[in-house]
Amino acid sequence: MFTSLPTPDQSGYAETADRLGALVRDIPGYMGEDSARTPGGLAISVAYFRDLEGIERWRRDAEHVAAKERGRQQWYERYSLHIARVEHSHTFRRPTTT
Repeated sequence: MFTSLPTPDQSGYAETADRLGALVRDIPGYMGEDSARTPGGLAISVAYFRDLEGIERWRRDAEHVAAKERGRQQWYERYSLHIARVEHSHTFRRPTTT
């Protein structure tokens, strides 16, 4: 779970995010991601991995490491990262009406 508050300088961010989004899909154990942003700019992304090994592989990926460094230097005022285990998950979807 990654929450962040961006700086005004977001040059290059969208392209990097797109590239990392493509890369992470190739990490064994990656299961998907959900994200949202408030009107004030606070962003939250939740990436799902099957196990800690997948998280560790992603953490060590060279392009991801470089993007994290650029994020600290340019894109983020602050961020928080939390690694947690999902013990239960439930989904609701409203049925479509015809």
